[in-house]
Amino acid sequence: INAEVLLEARATNKFSGEQISRISLIQENGDRRVRMGNLAFVGSHSINGVSALHTELMKETVFADLHKLYPDRINNKTNGITPRRWLIQCNPGLTALAREAIGDRFLDDIDAIKGLDTFAGDATFREKFAAVKRANKSRLANLVADRLGIKLDPSALFDIQVKRIHEYKRQLLNILEAVALYDQIRSHPERDWMPRVKFFGGKAAPSYHNAKLIIKLANDVARVINRDPAVRGLLKVVFVPNYNVSLAEVLMPAADLSEQISTAGMEASGTGNMKFALNGALTIGTLDGANVEIKECVGDDNIFIFGLTTAEVAERRNNGYNPRAVIEGSPELSQALAAISSGVFSPDDPQRYRALIDGLYNSDWFMVAADFDTYAATQRDVDTVWRNSPDWYARAIRNVARVGWFSSDRTIRQYAKEIWNVPV
Repeated sequence: INAEVLLEARATNKFSGEQISRISLIQENGDRRVRMGNLAFVGSHSINGVSALHTELMKETVFADLHKLYPDRINNKTNGITPRRWLIQCNPGLTALAREAIGDRFLDDIDAIKGLDTFAGDATFREKFAAVKRANKSRLANLVADRLGIKLDPSALFDIQVKRIHEYKRQLLNILEAVALYDQIRSHPERDWMPRVKFFGGKAAPSYHNAKLIIKLANDVARVINRDPAVRGLLKVVFVPNYNVSLAEVLMPAADLSEQISTAGMEASGTGNMKFALNGALTIGTLDGANVEIKECVGDDNIFIFGLTTAEVAERRNNGYNPRAVIEGSPELSQALAAISSGVFSPDDPQRYRALIDGLYNSDWFMVAADFDTYAATQRDVDTVWRNSPDWYARAIRNVARVGWFSSDRTIRQYAKEIWNVPV
């Protein structure tokens, strides 16, 4: 097989010796190994990415040479979610409200949910939508009180990040913003802060030390903030243990804000972003994975975008990036890191998070420091919109109405028609 592929590549006269070497199914440098990705590529009649951005990255990076040899083989099939579980089953209140407004067609054809768009400007519908959201938030608050003993105010903004714990998904960025906000609330009690609850959930791979440190940090930060009377309940942090689908079915309908903040260029697609939006959460996120397409569908005014782009991340990595200078130039980030480093959140072991802190100062591969200031500023933009309830819920309704395209029904139809060549 390899001989045939290399012969075909050489016959085109389009490839250098180095490119031919990269196309080879066998890695010749050092120990000879089979390149399973290359083997899968040449053995498949179709290769697809799972978001528009991911597909382009596969063409330009991982499979650039093979794409040049077989330019029609890579195509895009953006991921989707099943609305049966992620709306109808997990959010019966919103489902009933939608049926009342637009009828039952969306139950079988989720594209019909777009009929809700016109109701974003209807004050009565917005009030009903807000009541459904509040009921879902009360259900989550009761679960947290029963399982964790933490009392929450359902009228606070519920800011949720639940997903696998990984440095590229940047739960650390979210935690650092929570620490910075905590310091700001304590330092400036006279300001009109909007009450917020930050939820975290997710599991780490057994041997992924830094991911486990991030889980520990989230819990340490939660313990200190939740017990501090100076915060006056304006900020609470909750790490929901043993995150699974059953918990997701409670968390996602209750979310006001969906955290989709991965380092640009590192998330293939994501599906949590779709589930949250379908349940009426606004997204704060980077231009990564399916966030790009969600932004195109819901509109720029109905999503909060921040941070470096994929190209800007690559440029910094390739041309030199000094995270220490960035940190020193950000008073809020410097203060947050100093608090963690000095043991404010781990008095029993002040050096507990040294590895995480040193990683930010010395390399910051995942651009946490680089994106911190724009992330924090965008969170204050979130507060501004949240303060205006009619505007917030109008945007939330538009999210529900405009993300029907992100259905697994559509994805599977595309696979069947464009890859499998079977009737649907």
